[in-house]
Amino acid sequence: MMGFMPHEETRTMTPPPVRDPAAPGAAKEGGAAPRAWTVRLLVLGIVLSALNLRPAITSLGALLEEVRDGLGMSGSVAGLLTSVPPLCFAVFGVMAPRLARRFGAGAVVCAGMAAIATGLIVRPYAGGTAGFLAGSALALMGIAVSNVLMPVIVKHWFPDRVGSMTGLYSMALALGTALAAAVTVPLTDTLGGSWQTGLALWAGLAVAAVLPWLPFVRGRRTPPGTGEQTAAAAAGGDAPGPDRDPATRAQPPAATPHARVEAPRLRMARSRTAWALAVFFGLQATAAYITMGWMAQIFRDAGVPAGTAGLLLAVTMVMGVPLAFVIPRLATRLPHQAPIVLALGLCGLAGYAGLYLAPAAGAWAWALLLGIANCAFPLALTMVGMRARTGPGVAQLSAFAQSTGYLISIPGPLLVGVLYQHSGGWGLPIALMSALMIPQMAVGFLAGRDRTVEDEAAR
Repeated sequence: MMGFMPHEETRTMTPPPVRDPAAPGAAKEGGAAPRAWTVRLLVLGIVLSALNLRPAITSLGALLEEVRDGLGMSGSVAGLLTSVPPLCFAVFGVMAPRLARRFGAGAVVCAGMAAIATGLIVRPYAGGTAGFLAGSALALMGIAVSNVLMPVIVKHWFPDRVGSMTGLYSMALALGTALAAAVTVPLTDTLGGSWQTGLALWAGLAVAAVLPWLPFVRGRRTPPGTGEQTAAAAAGGDAPGPDRDPATRAQPPAATPHARVEAPRLRMARSRTAWALAVFFGLQATAAYITMGWMAQIFRDAGVPAGTAGLLLAVTMVMGVPLAFVIPRLATRLPHQAPIVLALGLCGLAGYAGLYLAPAAGAWAWALLLGIANCAFPLALTMVGMRARTGPGVAQLSAFAQSTGYLISIPGPLLVGVLYQHSGGWGLPIALMSALMIPQMAVGFLAGRDRTVEDEAAR
């Protein structure tokens, strides 16, 4: 995520307008309450954008067999296709802060939604595997930059409602993920059975997400009077745990209006906690993208109908809707997040064991268990907020953990495709998924300790 520059609240009778922190030389200042229509438009934009951050991936997972047959893909090439999302997130996500500083965060998210729409329309009809990969990369580029900037936008424009807005954003993201998995196959059948149509129809949702951001593109300005970005908001939520008492938080340095406060750069590579978080993030992302890309195919190969397999994937994804609220709030109330890490890991191991022993007979149970295990994602984001003392520290830790983690996650889905093709079954791929859960639990245990990266990086 982008860095934040905390400032003192400026109390004046006629507060000056708030400039976008993504714009050069921006300084945060207090202000009057934003207009009601502005708030509603922002909320609509956030929700619609979050809904678009996963359908490009899960809709493909539901129709992967048809896409492979239509384009003549081997299992290895299909594995490469399922590795494209984390690769794009690692490569293009790094560009998001720089683009936001130049053009404004709202403009970049608007462009990201447009890129998603264009990529989803182009990829089914580009002709051949190379064109499909190029269209997918364009859509995923839009997802990557929006993925990085959306939490920043939430924390900047709703500083007094970070927890509730983050929960709404997370719920919409999980809902979009599950919706695409559940209805892509039925809609494809209804529209004539063409996989091209089934994939392209999701571009309409991305087009709808462009519209609420258009008023925030011109002038690179934020809505007037959105208030002060506090250190508590930047640290990741409004439900602090015992080690994040607001009374004991480090206070932001004083600053005059329009002055910029440069945050000291931390050497994250010196911090064991930062590395533990990065590896934990990478391993949970590996499991998530293997699940989104391959789980429906596992059920289909076990004899489950295509429509039911899509519903099972949707069940796995929809578990993130309620747990995105529960897990972060529970994590911030624990001095050590290891119990949650271990509980999620054990659910994952049980789900993989079920996929190996009786994939069709207990399909719904395995889908539920893997859905719980995949909720390591909101836990990772919560621990990022708890393992840094200041807002700029959180931003630097988040950038390090996410960029490094997505790089770590790239080989997993590809390796699953290779093992599936050369072994002729799902035994070895499932064994790999199970084996990766063990180090995920170990590094999650280390990342959950009550430490801060500022202390470790300064040593």
